[in-house]
This record gives sequence, C-alpha cells and structure tokens, in this order.
Amino acid sequence: MASGTDKRQRTLTVTVRVTDDERRNLEELSSRAGLAMGAFVRAAALKDPGVRARRRPPVDHVAIRQLLGELGRVGNNLNQIARSLNTGEDIDLPELREALASYLPLRDAIFVALGKEPSGDHQGRKPSGT
Repeated sequence: MASGTDKRQRTLTVTVRVTDDERRNLEELSSRAGLAMGAFVRAAALKDPGVRARRRPPVDHVAIRQLLGELGRVGNNLNQIARSLNTGEDIDLPELREALASYLPLRDAIFVALGKEPSGDHQGRKPSGT
C-alpha cells in the first residue's frame, strides 16, 4: 500500500523569491483566506487551490495581540501571588480568585480568535457534573 507521500501528485517545486515584506503579506493574506500559503499561491495563480487544500479558520491577529497582553497581566498577578506564597507572606484570597477567574475567559477568547472551539476544561473534556 502506498503511503500518503507516494500518492501525491504534486511532485514539482516552483521557487519564487520575495522580500520580507512580501512574505509577511503572503502569510497574512493566506491566513485571512484560511489556506496554507502554497494553496493560497496556487489559488491566486491558477484560480484553484487544489483538491487537498483545506480551509483553516482565519486567525484574528489583532485579537490575539490584545489577548496576549491581558494574559501577561494575569500571569504577572499570579507570579506576584506565587512570590508572596514562597516567602511565607499571607496572600489575598480574593485577589487569587480574581486572577484565576480571569484565566479561563482569556483562554476561551484565544481559542475563538484562532477560529477554534473552546473546550470545557484544559484537558479538552467537558467539566464533570454538567
């Protein structure tokens, strides 16, 4: 039985030189189109991305940058709480609860910005008892 590589019909490579800016532009456009860069270039040049081209959910890059900033804020709060615990200081439980409660909505928003379905918990399973 032939492997996936042996079955491939696209055996030739076309090399095109681009600048850094052109490469970034191609990556952005292909991401917005939901295609791998090769499929995007085939679609642009040949008007057909090919039969194996899979649409990927487009990534919302602006939302990801904003969410990463928020995630950094939450991480900083958790780091300060961990440092207090490690030095034997008392911690503010409401502050800890707030930091932990901020994590899950951020995680879910990142999944949505990536075009994916958020899972029920960090293991990808639904929470038990629901």
